[in-house]
Amino acid sequence: MQISTSIATSDASSVTIRGLSLVNDLIGKRSFTEMVFFLTCGAMPTTTQTTVLDACLVTLMEHGFTPSTLVTRLAADCVPDQVQIAMASGLLTIGGRFVGTMEGCAELLAEGMKATDKDEWCRVVAADHLEKRKPMPGFGHPFHKPDDPRTPRLFEVALAAGVEGHYIRLLKQLSGAVDAYLGKHLTINATGAIGALLMEVGIPVPVMRAMAVVSRCGGLAGHILEEHETHSARLLWKLAEDNIPYAVDRDQGAKA
Repeated sequence: MQISTSIATSDASSVTIRGLSLVNDLIGKRSFTEMVFFLTCGAMPTTTQTTVLDACLVTLMEHGFTPSTLVTRLAADCVPDQVQIAMASGLLTIGGRFVGTMEGCAELLAEGMKATDKDEWCRVVAADHLEKRKPMPGFGHPFHKPDDPRTPRLFEVALAAGVEGHYIRLLKQLSGAVDAYLGKHLTINATGAIGALLMEVGIPVPVMRAMAVVSRCGGLAGHILEEHETHSARLLWKLAEDNIPYAVDRDQGAKA
C-alpha cells in the first residue's frame, strides 16, 4: 500500500502546504488563525470562519492558575532549560474535565440537529445526563456563577460575524431544558459555547480539543517565563508540605 499526504511537502528550494507556496502565498499574507483552519480543514477560511475561530483561540488561551498552568510551573522549575517539557506537561492536563470538553458538547449538538422535535430531544438529553449524574458537557463552572462571562460574548462575536446560529440556538434550547430539570440555572460554560461555535464554522469534532491545545499552548509560554522570574513552584511545593498532613493508615500498617 502506498501512503501519500495532501498536507505538505518540501524540497531544496521550496515548501508547499496544501498546494500553496509557503514563501509566496502564505508568509506575510495569512494569519496564524487562518493557517490553523487551512491545515485542519483543507481550505482557506472565510472571514466569518476566521473571526469565529480566532475568538475561540483567544478565549481559551489564559485562565490564571489552573491545573495546566500549575503543572507547567512545577515542570519549569524542575527542568528550567527545557521549555518544551514544561509546556508539554501542562498541555497533558487538557481533557474531558478541564479546557477540552467542547467536543463532547459538539457531539451532543450534532445529534440534536438530527432530531425532529428539538424540544423533546433537549428534555430527554437533560434528564438522561442529570438523572444519572453524568457530566453535562458544556455546562457548569466552579468559579463563574451564575453565568460564565465569556459565553455571551462568544455568541455575540459569532452572530455578528455572520454564522447561521443553528448550533447556538440549539445549545441555548438545551440550556433551558437543563435549568428546567434542575429547577435552577446552570451556566453554559466557555467550552460549551466554543463547541457550538466550532460546529458553526465547520471544524471537525475529532480535532476540536486540538484547538484548545493550540490556544493554551500560547498562554503557557507566559507562565514559563514568569516562573523563571518568581519561582512560584517552590511556594506551591511548600504549601503542599505545610497543608497536606501525612495520615497513618492503621489498617494498612496492621496488614504489613
